[in-house]
Order: sequence, then structure tokens, then C-alpha cells
Amino acid sequence: MFELSIQDHFSAAHNLRNYKGKCENLHGHNYRVQVFIRGEKLDKNGLLADFVELKKALKKVLDKLDHQYLNEVPPFTKLNPTAENIAKYIFEQLRYTLHVTRYTVSKVTVWESDTSSASYTE
Repeated sequence: MFELSIQDHFSAAHNLRNYKGKCENLHGHNYRVQVFIRGEKLDKNGLLADFVELKKALKKVLDKLDHQYLNEVPPFTKLNPTAENIAKYIFEQLRYTLHVTRYTVSKVTVWESDTSSASYTE
């Protein structure tokens, strides 16, 4: 099994609904996102996936979140914009976009800070 990963970042503001603590207040993060791709077969060039294409797909998803108030961006109008939910959202968006048979999105990790992250995997 082969595994690749790419990273990108975005900046956004949010607050957590029904949460008793500092994060119920409006605040922002410089998020870092790491995406893992897995597959068993390489193409004729010896690649599992083209990094350029993967980065384009991730950028397209992150552009919807960058410099936004996440609580106003669907699905976070109803879903708390936690690192966990953001990771799942990015995972699902990329799985939909990168619908190829040779590889699949296997995990997305979202870092809120240098010391705090959440991952979603299936």
C-alpha cells in the first residue's frame, strides 16, 4: 500500500455554540490541513497521484473556508465548526472531488495550532 500526503492552510474565524469556555467567543485560527491518500497501484509513470492535482483539489475546498466566519458557511450554519467537524467536511469534499479508482482519501488532519489537531478517517 502506498500513502501520500499534502498540506495547505487557511485562516478563518469561528465560535463554538453551546460551549462553556473561551471558544464560545469569536476567535480565529491559522489552520493547517494535511490530507493522506492511499492506494495499491501506481500509474505508468510510477505515481500514485499527481501532487499538483491533489493540491489543486485541496485548494479548491479550502478556498471556500479561507478568510470566512465558519459559522456562516454550510454545513457549519448548523454544525459546530470544531476541528473534528472541519476535518470530516474536508475529507468528504475531497472524496467527492477525487473520485478515482486507483487511490482514495484515507485521512484528513486539521491543526488549529502547533499543538492541537483533529483527524477524520474511514
